[in-house]
Amino acid sequence: MRPESRRIPMGFGQWLGLLALLAALLLLWSLKGVLLVLFGAVVLSVALNLPVRAIQGHCGWRRSWALLVVLLGLSMALLVGSVVLAPPFVKEFRELIEKLPEALNTLLALIDANYRTVILNIYGSDSELPDSLAELFRSRTDVGNALERSLQGLLGLVGNLGGGLLKVVFVLILAVMLTAQPKPYQALAIRLAPSFYRRRLQVVLSQCDSALGNWMTGLLISSFCVAGLAGIGLAVLGIKPVVANALLAGLLNVIPNIGPIVSTVFPASSALLDSPWRALAVVVLYLVIQNVESYLITPWVMHKQVKLLPGLALLSQFVFAVLLGPLGL
Repeated sequence: MRPESRRIPMGFGQWLGLLALLAALLLLWSLKGVLLVLFGAVVLSVALNLPVRAIQGHCGWRRSWALLVVLLGLSMALLVGSVVLAPPFVKEFRELIEKLPEALNTLLALIDANYRTVILNIYGSDSELPDSLAELFRSRTDVGNALERSLQGLLGLVGNLGGGLLKVVFVLILAVMLTAQPKPYQALAIRLAPSFYRRRLQVVLSQCDSALGNWMTGLLISSFCVAGLAGIGLAVLGIKPVVANALLAGLLNVIPNIGPIVSTVFPASSALLDSPWRALAVVVLYLVIQNVESYLITPWVMHKQVKLLPGLALLSQFVFAVLLGPLGL
């Protein structure tokens, strides 16, 4: 006969450890906003560390001087971008937002033009289905007006981000501090780990720094390529505004799966007001750009990137968006 397995009851120390673990998880959950800020500062610090290291390697300067040069260069680039690119981008983006309700009504009218013919051919003249699909939508709510109100609310939210300005400033200051003296902070993080895991943690942190830096460099190159290809393609198709749509394509490229879809909506809506075939051409253009980016540009600039299953990546985006809000994406 097989000997019966004996269950060993949990002792007081094990229960105490479990309670401590649950308390730590609750504490981390209550501090999720702080952890998100800290994560943003670490990511920004890794991004700043790339040009700082390059200047140190080529010029042999001290780290503080290299960081000062990088910050001055970024400040000048931000100032020039705010003066040159920001005004036309804001103007064109408002035009895109205003065109969305009209484009939606045009799409509903296009559906109406072919809906009844399809119903008659499939179900016959005795069908009890509604004569107009658009009327079915509008009987519940005015989709165009609802979308317009939602977008106006979004613009109002974007215009009232003063409450988050302090958080952004804190992230920037913390990132600069981490970049100025990375080794003491890394040593502090290693000391917080158990003694038997410190050497392994040091290797893991070094590998994470290298991998994250390479990934950010590749993502920057990829986003510039997507913005350039989108701008050229939209200019050839005659879809305006070109600058706003190209910048949106590059900026939203950093959000996997969701970003490319959102960036396609705006130029396709503008093209739909002229002709359905132009909207279809825009969709095909963006599909080609995303395939070029996925199968040519990204493998070329990211030789050792981590590949995730598409379903797993989409699920993780949804979970982080629910837990941490839009920044979780």
